[in-house]
Amino acid sequence: MRLYAALEGALLVAEGAPDDWTVSRRLTDDQLECVAAHPERPDRVLCGTYESGLLRSADGGESWTRVGPSSMADAVMAVAVNPHDPSEWWAGTEPSAVYHSTDGGETWTRREGVTDLPSEPEWAFPPRPHTHHVRWIEVDPADPAHLYVSIEAGALIQSRDRGETWADRVASARRDTHSLTTHADTPGRAWAAAGDGYAETSDGGETWDHPQRGLDHRYCWSVAVDADDPELVLVSSARSARTAHRSTSAESYVYRRRSDGAWERADDGLRAGDGLLRAVLAAAPEGETFYALTNRGLYRTEDAGDRWRRQAIPWDDRYENQTASGLVVLPE
Repeated sequence: MRLYAALEGALLVAEGAPDDWTVSRRLTDDQLECVAAHPERPDRVLCGTYESGLLRSADGGESWTRVGPSSMADAVMAVAVNPHDPSEWWAGTEPSAVYHSTDGGETWTRREGVTDLPSEPEWAFPPRPHTHHVRWIEVDPADPAHLYVSIEAGALIQSRDRGETWADRVASARRDTHSLTTHADTPGRAWAAAGDGYAETSDGGETWDHPQRGLDHRYCWSVAVDADDPELVLVSSARSARTAHRSTSAESYVYRRRSDGAWERADDGLRAGDGLLRAVLAAAPEGETFYALTNRGLYRTEDAGDRWRRQAIPWDDRYENQTASGLVVLPE
């Protein structure tokens, strides 16, 4: 198994098995925003950085090359890969733009029209209100031409033709979506974690529902769905952006929902609450097994969050004040 765990100031590459990891540290001079890799090509990994553009490695992180056209901004905030094709990649930037590659990330083409949508004048990222960015790109596994693209903040937009045309936000979608996930066994379904709450769709993003019962902290950041059971969802959340992202006031949690039931806390062992910055979650290939990357370490649960166990990987004291920016779990 291989994990790519991205913090603000380092990419940790872990290989092996739970509790028996070999770990190397990469990209320690860059501010990392996102990471993605495909299980069929585990040595090929892309990282978006805030000031150094889009970085690509073909050797599992040993060496890196900046890729993308000269027009691509230095701030690359989102990367994604077609789950069925390791040669098709997507990237999103600040200011908001979407780029597409069909050759494994060697060359990239900008997909025009994103900022021509009617809602664009309302888009703004609160810490930098003069601009906005693509926070997340999710490729629909049932139809790789269908993309969910979240703009932070202001809209969840979609394309159904690989970015040739774009559809603006729908009324029931969240305005501040931070992450989404889909499931290969459930066409039309998607799950979203947003600053303005949790949301899910069963009709390919045409309409969204907002089950919140039991979710006491509704500034949601990361969402993961069980590999075997798409009715089992985990989400990381906090009371506000301040408690999610600032180490001086950090307080965050993980919740679980089964089927149409209420949300319940599922963070025993994560040292949730005071001092915990919002987690990035990822589902493992085995049922009820998830990973969580936090400022306090990398954790694993085999019972859907009833109990988390910290993984034995080197942990620098500097990471205690850093938010997690991405987590990829690749099977053997």
